[in-house]
Amino acid sequence: MRERASPKASHANGVPGTRRVLLTAYRQVCILPTSMIEPATAPPQLTVDADEPSRIRLSGHWTLEHAAEIAACLARAPASATALDASAVDRLDSVGVLQLLRFARRHNLDFEAFAFREDHRALVCAIDDVADDRPPRKREYGVAAALARLGFAVHDNWGEFRALISFFGETLLKLLRMVREPGRFRPIATVFHMEQVGLDAVPLVALLCFLVGAVVAFLGSTILRDFGAEIFVVELVSISFLREFGVLLTAILIAGRTSSAFTAQIGAMKSREEVDAIRTLGMDPIDLLVIPRVLALLIMLPLLTFVAMIAGLLGGLTVGAYALDIPPQQYLGRMHETMELRHFLVGLVKAPVFALVISLIGCLEGLQVSGTAQSVGERTTSSVVQAISLVIIIDAFAAIWFMKMGF
Repeated sequence: MRERASPKASHANGVPGTRRVLLTAYRQVCILPTSMIEPATAPPQLTVDADEPSRIRLSGHWTLEHAAEIAACLARAPASATALDASAVDRLDSVGVLQLLRFARRHNLDFEAFAFREDHRALVCAIDDVADDRPPRKREYGVAAALARLGFAVHDNWGEFRALISFFGETLLKLLRMVREPGRFRPIATVFHMEQVGLDAVPLVALLCFLVGAVVAFLGSTILRDFGAEIFVVELVSISFLREFGVLLTAILIAGRTSSAFTAQIGAMKSREEVDAIRTLGMDPIDLLVIPRVLALLIMLPLLTFVAMIAGLLGGLTVGAYALDIPPQQYLGRMHETMELRHFLVGLVKAPVFALVISLIGCLEGLQVSGTAQSVGERTTSSVVQAISLVIIIDAFAAIWFMKMGF
């Protein structure tokens, strides 16, 4: 029988025989002599060619870890240098190339004439192509620049106005087509938007108009008290809310609340390409998205205006009864004597016009979204600003026209 080798005989200095052979072979193959090891980094060097003093020769590592040393070397370069030879550079990265590019521009040297190694040429060409040497654009502050910016703004606003007029014409044609083709009408969507823009807004409209009516009564009484005519607060509150404040406050609130909602909803669908999908399916986005919103606001804004008028009158009644010592019976009696139907009609007839303007602007801005989240935010802001501005402008012209007509 073969004897088993003793464990002690198979070990030499605590290392098994097989492991010892492998370790020796690894040392012979993988571990290089110290003289053959390349240094980890070589600092950048800049020398002047002895034969040609106008030529600079570079060597070493021109990389990010030597950025400060690169700047110091280039700062010591002679001003008479006209050529640069970087063929002796061992390593080169984007920092080194950008430093050399800046050095060439600062000394008015031809960067394309610099000599580089062939394996560095691709990096140098790529960085040279993307580097932008154009000077920054200076902002003009003169009168001509201000007039130019004003002209561009007027041109853009005129384009928005033309787009709104054309969109109104397109929507009107689609409404007339819906009369001939009742199957295109979307009653469920219309009722949903009526609830969203009308019923949900009743508490907000009533509360704000009640408070504004109270404020108007307080301010009016402050002036009328000096003349002993506090009772005329009744006419002040009733006429102002029936003709102007009721419909104007309601339209401004709806413009900020509903117009932005229309733009955000349609704009989100436009950014997700749902509007394009609707057209691909052979349906009209105007029938599906615009007309239900327009009809809902046309129906609900006059009703909200009526609520706003009642709330404003109640606010004035509350102040008159509890702050001006006017009994409610006397206040209501004078209101009944002085209130005229024409004031109510003047205020109510403007509500459908405001509703049409607000809904069309909100839907148009939503359809003009370009597809990004930033565009949705910009168009939402634009729709609110345009709707409120047009509401106030139209109300001002209507007030002047009714006054001139004696109505």
